[in-house]
Amino acid sequence: MNERRDATAGTAEPMAGGGRMDLATEAFLAHRNLLFTVAYEMLGSAADAEDALQETWLRWVKIDMGQVSDQRAYLVRIVTRRSLDRLRVMKRRKEAYVGPWLPEPLLTAPDVAEDVELAESVSMALMLVLETLSPTERAVFVLREVFDIGYEEIAAAVGKTPATVRQIAHRARRHVDARRPREAVSPSQARAAVESFQRALETRDLQGLLDVLAPEVVLVSDGGGVKQAVPRPITGAGKVARMIVSGLGKADIALTSEPTVVNGNPALILRVDGEIDGVIAVRVEDARITGLYYVRNPRKLTRIAAETPLTLK
Repeated sequence: MNERRDATAGTAEPMAGGGRMDLATEAFLAHRNLLFTVAYEMLGSAADAEDALQETWLRWVKIDMGQVSDQRAYLVRIVTRRSLDRLRVMKRRKEAYVGPWLPEPLLTAPDVAEDVELAESVSMALMLVLETLSPTERAVFVLREVFDIGYEEIAAAVGKTPATVRQIAHRARRHVDARRPREAVSPSQARAAVESFQRALETRDLQGLLDVLAPEVVLVSDGGGVKQAVPRPITGAGKVARMIVSGLGKADIALTSEPTVVNGNPALILRVDGEIDGVIAVRVEDARITGLYYVRNPRKLTRIAAETPLTLK
């Protein structure tokens, strides 16, 4: 099939002249946002998720549609297998990565933040927890806990028996629950905390930072060896606040910040002398910031110019 790819939305569309989309194309486009969300939650990389979708499409068009009783389930099965293959390759890639690795931030529509389940599932905080799972555990957790897919369907996708999938799901759920944020806060509470952080950041206000940062706050910075970043996570309000203030004080720069919504949660786009320097995603618990995730690697900042549609359905 001849097709063109919209570089901004990543959507495969048929070229004009065909009169109407064939059944395979229609089904794929109907579920495309879901398939991307599945792949992204498994991989943490939009670029790799798009590649997984392309591979899914190439496999999908070879299938006899008359033999497919549930198109959504079949497509999820394909994209899961393609994502699992990529997860194993990415594991080796991450082992050679310079400094801490963070998921690729996605600019998302404000309504994603209103969907509590979706916002939590794509949050930087949870995505980092998913990094601690094995590839199969991550696939099972994402499909079961996030997308509520049945054990038999998951078993077909990951090549395990339903009984084994149940055991993996239980183990992964227990692992994630022990590490995920304690409680979800409302979007308005999260925005208020980010606004306080923004004011303190732009004014280099040490006390203002200490007031909004939780005692156990963790700062993780990802420069990928391309831009300078903190070589390892920093823990503790005092250490994080002092590092931020001293770092900004040493640099003779014009720093500005812009509120945005990244991965369904409030965040800041930082600019230095007018140029984008990075994105800070924020985790908020009990009205205070417990996680700061600063992505500076320019290769990971390609999805903050236009919104990426995400869905659990």
